[in-house]
Parts: sequence; C-alpha cells; structure tokens
Amino acid sequence: MNAFLPLALLVLLLAACGRDTPHAPPGDVRPVRAEQAGASTARSGTRYAGEVRARYETDLAFRVAGRVTTRKVDVGTRVRAGQVIATLDSEDYALAARAARAQLAAADAEARLARQDLQRFTELRARNFISQAELDRRRATAEAAEAQVRQLRADAARQGNQQDYTRLTAPHAGVVTAISFEAGQVVAAGQPVAKLARTGELEVRIDVPENALDALRAARNLSIRLWSAPDRDYAGRLRELSPVADAASRTYSARISLLHPDAAVKLGMTATVDVGSAAAPSLSVAQTALFRVDGKPQVWVVDPQTRKVAARSVQIGELDGDRAAIVSGLAAGEWVVTAGVHKLAPGQQVRLVGPGSP
Repeated sequence: MNAFLPLALLVLLLAACGRDTPHAPPGDVRPVRAEQAGASTARSGTRYAGEVRARYETDLAFRVAGRVTTRKVDVGTRVRAGQVIATLDSEDYALAARAARAQLAAADAEARLARQDLQRFTELRARNFISQAELDRRRATAEAAEAQVRQLRADAARQGNQQDYTRLTAPHAGVVTAISFEAGQVVAAGQPVAKLARTGELEVRIDVPENALDALRAARNLSIRLWSAPDRDYAGRLRELSPVADAASRTYSARISLLHPDAAVKLGMTATVDVGSAAAPSLSVAQTALFRVDGKPQVWVVDPQTRKVAARSVQIGELDGDRAAIVSGLAAGEWVVTAGVHKLAPGQQVRLVGPGSP
C-alpha cells in the first residue's frame, strides 16, 4: 500500500495543475465586489501634452530708450486698444521737442523775410534797377529758406513723436501674459518689456517627434481635452507645423487651433491633444474581473435575481490603465465580479458589496 502513495499523490497534483478554473466550496454565500459593464471610449493614436495659448502674441517694447517712471498693468490684466501700459521719463524728449519748435520758428521768420526780399527785388528788376543775376540769387535764397522750414517742421514733428513714444500703449485688446520690467529700470529702444496675447482665437502648442509628423499631417480627428475639464472634448485643427526641429529637444513645434472653445478654456491651461482615429464606443471592465480557463479570458457574471455567478468567455480588446475593453461576450449593464474571482465556483451564490451594488 505504501508503494502506491507517491503515485497517487503525483496523479492528484497533475489533476490540480491541469486546470486554472477557480474553485470554492459550494453552498456558502460569499461577499464579492462587482460592477456593471459600462460603455467606454477606446481611442487609437497618440496623445500629446500642450499649453493653451493665443494665436497672436505680441512682444511690447518702447520705441525710445529711457527710465521707466510708471507701470500700470500686471500679469493677467485685460487691456483695451490704446490703453497705457507704462511710461518713461519724458523730460529730455520734451526739451528736444521745444528746441525743434524754436528752430522752426526762427527758420520760418527767415523764410518770411526772404519772400519779402524776393518780392521787392522782383519789382526792382521790372524797372531794370538790378541785374537778372541779382534777382536769381534772391530767388535761390528764398527757396533755400522755404526748404529749411520744411526740414525743421519735419524734425519738430519727429521730436514730438519721440516724446509720445515715452508712453507704451496696447496696440490691440488682449491679456498681458508676461512682464519683464519694473518702475525705475532703464530700458533700451526695442527691448521687449511685456507680452500681450490678443483675445479671440486660441490654440494648443505641442511638441511632436519626427517619426510622428506624417501621422499628425494625415490625422482627420484631433481631439483636445483640458486637464481642468477631462470629461469635455474640443475639436482641433492643425494650423501650423514648424519645418525645423528644436535644437535641444529635437521635436517639431505644432499649433492646434481650438475650433469651438468656450468660457472654460483659458490661457495657460494644460491640455492634451489626441491624434488618431475617431473615438469608438465599447464596453469595458476592470482588469481584476478577468481570469482564464484553458488560456481563454472569462468573467463571472452575476444574475441580479438569484445572485448566482456564471463563468462567461469574453474577447478582450485594448487595455487602458486598469480597464480592459470587451469586444464580445458581455452586454451593457450586466454585473461582473471584480474582486474575489479566484474564490468562486459556477452557480455559487454571492453577496455584492461596495458602492453602487444592487
């Protein structure tokens, strides 16, 4: 009898290893967690993270150099067209403008005297009291005086413009998105001191690797989601793709226009852009609900009337995080065990626990 014990034990072990069907003692009511098979959105393609930006962004700078006396805006300030953003010390420019106007007045007086002289010498020439050469010299003097007036008038206007340029104004309505100066700072002409984003068109800037450029160009569906509103989709369209890769990241900058943004979309928000085929609805369950019998995926389906479970074969689609798409084998609304699947047996009665249990 002892000789047959090792052989019998080996047979039992092989029988136990031949199947991976869960076993549980029949008759007892086992508490399990369950969920209803629900519709999910299966997406194919690639997802890129980006930032919501205005289509038109303007670097603002003074057209003249000087010391900043006032700063009238902060980051996030909404401004209208023509609103003053900052001012420079204008004393030197005011002095230059007054000097130019004084020179213009002196030249205007000289030109007036030259015109009067020309009129008198013209009368003298008519009486043959002076030569034609003398009259020509007087005419040239009057014309030179007029030209000097025109030159100084233009210079006075330029000096007046220089004085006006000490006031930095918004070229259009928008939102101040960056400021790089403070009152008392000396700035150079053309030095960017602020950035203004024009209100209106919004877009998402993303970085795309070189092996995904063709897919982005050919994509018919670009879906945009905000991190602040992940349950809302916005349609997008490729507006611009840089022809040159960034030297540091070796990626290509792309701008995706938001076709129908609403009030929830704000500048600077983080967004994701899905590049791929259209969203396809499908059923999904938690991956913990799956087990295998003879290598085939199955789930425990709970009868809501009898609270008994039955194993059912399913076909699995794509995996997304802790979820698994179900291609076939389940219907929407059916209850599936998600915890304790390896302790159940066919026909066993269960008690559903957890939120949402019937």
